[in-house]
Amino acid sequence: MASWFLYSHIMDVLGALRERILSFAASRYGRQIAEDIAQEVLLVLHEKYSHVTDPAQLVPLALQIARFKLVASARKATRRGEHRTVDIIEEPIPDPQVNLILEAEQNELLERLRHCLPLLGERCREIFRLKLEGLSFPEIQSILGAASINTVYTWESRCREDLKRLIAQHRRPQ
Repeated sequence: MASWFLYSHIMDVLGALRERILSFAASRYGRQIAEDIAQEVLLVLHEKYSHVTDPAQLVPLALQIARFKLVASARKATRRGEHRTVDIIEEPIPDPQVNLILEAEQNELLERLRHCLPLLGERCREIFRLKLEGLSFPEIQSILGAASINTVYTWESRCREDLKRLIAQHRRPQ
């Protein structure tokens, strides 16, 4: 009877310890990896630390082993390049016909842009050129000599609206 009670107590302690390891690992790497880590930690505890029976010592030891296992798992995944994998189920195979359609639409838009940009005013073309060069609005303000940054924002907004209007009017390049 005493051995059954001891066995029951050990199983309760190991069950609680497993749940603690599982929640610790899952909070850092997710549930799938956490299950494997918990099993590996319990195996190491059984094989190498069976002499440790005090829960006050067992919990910190188990969590330290779990940390080492998690780091090793992350290192192995990085070494194998698992972080760069793409799930085949979530990524549909692109339809080559769709790519041709998208490419044709982009080419058409590019032609319309080439046709419409010269129709814009000098200031609009200059603002677009400076933005394409990667300049910030304060830098554009100083180059254009605008009194305030809000003036540059207004100019840029109006230029975008003008360009949209021109592109909509010129559906087909002439």
